[in-house]
Amino acid sequence: MGSKKAREREYARRRYAKQVVRMTKAQQKRRRNQMVGLIAVGALLAGALTVGIVATRTSNAPPVAEASPPDAVVCPRPTPLELSFDEAPAPDVAEARVWSGAIDLCQDGIYGDPVAGTLQIELDGQAAPQAVASFVFLTQAGFFNGLTCHRLATAISVLQCGDPEGTGGGGPGYSFGPVENAPEGDLYPAGTIAMARQSGNGESMGSQFFILYDDAMIPSDEAGGYTVFGHVTSGLEVVQMIAATGTVGQEMPASPVTIQKVETQ
Repeated sequence: MGSKKAREREYARRRYAKQVVRMTKAQQKRRRNQMVGLIAVGALLAGALTVGIVATRTSNAPPVAEASPPDAVVCPRPTPLELSFDEAPAPDVAEARVWSGAIDLCQDGIYGDPVAGTLQIELDGQAAPQAVASFVFLTQAGFFNGLTCHRLATAISVLQCGDPEGTGGGGPGYSFGPVENAPEGDLYPAGTIAMARQSGNGESMGSQFFILYDDAMIPSDEAGGYTVFGHVTSGLEVVQMIAATGTVGQEMPASPVTIQKVETQ
């Protein structure tokens, strides 16, 4: 039968799972209803995404995430290597081929167990050679391991990761451009992996990237669209579950999301 505490944790876990399902369905319905509106207010939303490489906050005081309850489970915290590089790798590092890889994510538990899982990914080194070269180079150096996914933009279905500062203002020490492989019609399907950048600056890409957990319209600006360099082939439900837990502060996930490990081959 188990102890009373064990039964309580199991009840909390089941309650959390049911909440995730309800929240996910509700968010999907809202997003379908918002698609037309997103197109109409495209110019406003363009700025909402692109501030990811620069400061994403409007005040000097950082937002404070809500404290997890005492029974919450905290994800492992790999120690980031704090690497910095002088220049971006050459595009030929991408070898003009398709790369496979994996991103292990873990979000601290809010009602008990954490949300954790692996995203299987493919990267298109022919369509976006500079972006893939950078991502592969940083992955092989261990740059992403232990970093957080600092931004959850639910209006455009985006989880943004890869900032060593965890604020939206950090990078690998270099930037690159121009935009590669932006989609026609500004439609980014669920599972898309693309580069974040400054608004109107196609030369400002670095280490920050975003994952679409649902289809979304992300309008172009004067620099164009956003570099699509890969897609999730399986495990997208992990990002959808993270999105379903909601946000706190200024588009921060409701509890910390850690990149456990990234691999490419």
